[in-house]
Amino acid sequence: MRKEKDLILHITSKQEWLAAHQRGEYIAPSLATEGFVHCSTEKQVLHVANAFYRGKNDLVLLMLDEAQLKPQLKWEAPAGLPAPGISDSDSFPHIYGPINLTAVASVVDFVPDPVSGTFTLPPLTTDH
Repeated sequence: MRKEKDLILHITSKQEWLAAHQRGEYIAPSLATEGFVHCSTEKQVLHVANAFYRGKNDLVLLMLDEAQLKPQLKWEAPAGLPAPGISDSDSFPHIYGPINLTAVASVVDFVPDPVSGTFTLPPLTTDH
């Protein structure tokens, strides 16, 4: 196992991740509504999680291997209002299509603090 420096991360529910296994690919709800899957870097993910997912207990982090992605990946400005701690000039990874499961290097539980509901970053390692 090795630590990754600049992982592409995606926050999703355990239920959506299980559904991806049944479908053979991961399709985020934002793909239908916005045309892409929202992702983050390691430095961005806590800002996003604490702004939009605070207190949710059913989440996992998908760690994506950029080289294995089949759909197009674009680095773009934040979609909508940026989360606190994120600048308008930050670039986020956006994936324009369903994520092939072979691009998912690892999945880790993403659980908030039981008292505050805020997230801290779990150890991020990949299996390859």
